[in-house]
Amino acid sequence: MQLASQQITDFAEAPEFTTHHSPLTTHPTPAVECRGVTKEFGAGDTRVWALRGVDLEVRPGQMTLLVGPSGCGKTTLISIIAGLLNPTAGDVAVLGRDLGSLSNGALVRFRQAHIGFVFQQLNLLPALTAAENAAVPLIIGGQPRRQAVAAAARVLEAVGLGDRLGALPAQLSGGQQQRVAIARALVHEPRLLVCDEPTAALDARSGQTVMELLRRVAVQPDRAVMVVTHDNRVFGFGDRIVHMSDGRVERVTAPGPARVAGREEP
Repeated sequence: MQLASQQITDFAEAPEFTTHHSPLTTHPTPAVECRGVTKEFGAGDTRVWALRGVDLEVRPGQMTLLVGPSGCGKTTLISIIAGLLNPTAGDVAVLGRDLGSLSNGALVRFRQAHIGFVFQQLNLLPALTAAENAAVPLIIGGQPRRQAVAAAARVLEAVGLGDRLGALPAQLSGGQQQRVAIARALVHEPRLLVCDEPTAALDARSGQTVMELLRRVAVQPDRAVMVVTHDNRVFGFGDRIVHMSDGRVERVTAPGPARVAGREEP
């Protein structure tokens, strides 16, 4: 499998979070483009505005972090981008496709083919092994079970879990469970990976491991990674940081100069 054998390499855990940046990537089509995206829940006196006219572009070949206080709309926004929620108003294009123009069936197929989602609640199936859990998207997509599990095993090996393929979720540490969830999101080689608080329950070592893995995906020129986080230890991993408040994008910043092959880009 190309992703496992060529795109992701094993990496060492480190006691401290470190920073890694990739050069800004120019690309004719944004990985994600949001225009005037609004989302409301409820009606009348119970109406809540989760998003208020969000404009946002996410670039291929980069990691984009979404930060802000709880309840500011971060998870709602990435759920809309991933096609899991419909906006009340506004337009969302992912990989050049207008999600609003797709039928429900076409949206499901598009999401299965091109989008990976790492949920805050990992949702690993307790009766399945690590390899079986990671293979779920392929099995749902119609691949034979044995072939799907073999492909998932290669991805798990690439993220450092080659010796835990037969382990059940209860037999894995929090960091290992998170890597299984990421492998599950990567197994079908999505061009957009969306992660909701991937380091929230992890210590520094495990968080470092997870963020290093996400960077290896993000720097590929035809892929993009979005990460919702409250963890300021991971800010240095992002190429761009989107600051949100009260359902709006307040500003977009870069954490620092890009580092390429050990040197700093101006």
